[in-house]
Amino acid sequence: MSLKKSYALVLLILLVDQCSKIYVKTHFLYQEQIEVFSWFRLLFIENRGAAWGTQLSDFLPITEEMAKLVLTLFRIVAIVGIAIWMARSAHSKQRSVLLSTSIALIFAGALGNLIDSIFYGQLFTESTPYRLAEFAWNAPKGGYEDFFYGRVVDLFYFPIIDTQWPDWIPGLGGRSFRFFEPVFNVADSAISIGLFIMIAFNKRVFKN
Repeated sequence: MSLKKSYALVLLILLVDQCSKIYVKTHFLYQEQIEVFSWFRLLFIENRGAAWGTQLSDFLPITEEMAKLVLTLFRIVAIVGIAIWMARSAHSKQRSVLLSTSIALIFAGALGNLIDSIFYGQLFTESTPYRLAEFAWNAPKGGYEDFFYGRVVDLFYFPIIDTQWPDWIPGLGGRSFRFFEPVFNVADSAISIGLFIMIAFNKRVFKN
């Protein structure tokens, strides 16, 4: 796949990702949810950390603010590396369409979440269960955080299985069990699909 097509795919994913996030951010109260199907809901939450809400401060003796800054800076470095990889892949004489596609998906997803981390703190006001967020330029107090400290907007929730563990299972009996519990966004989906392509079709992706 040519570099122009890779850029077009990245822009398409970014457009869908950011439009969906901005809509949810400005139209949903925090933790508000709408049931589309019994197994699919739109649920608005914000993620301060990495995947599954993990934060570096959970593992390292640093503050949450420092952990957030380190994570955002790491994302910037990763974005640069992925962009270089995408360009080299597109210009390779033996380029693989699957490889170019998967890199573009991962790049778009990483960039989509990076935009939230860098700009959303200054772009929007605070989201709460009682008040909708609005664009910061309409608010006297401005955004809810400084640049680089924004929170990633998540919205897709698939509780395909929502039940309880059988009583006879030691330690788990009677407890609730949900699959799939994590809440994610379009950018997360793009990253996951890109990684899946690399793993599932690794012999074709990395044949050269």
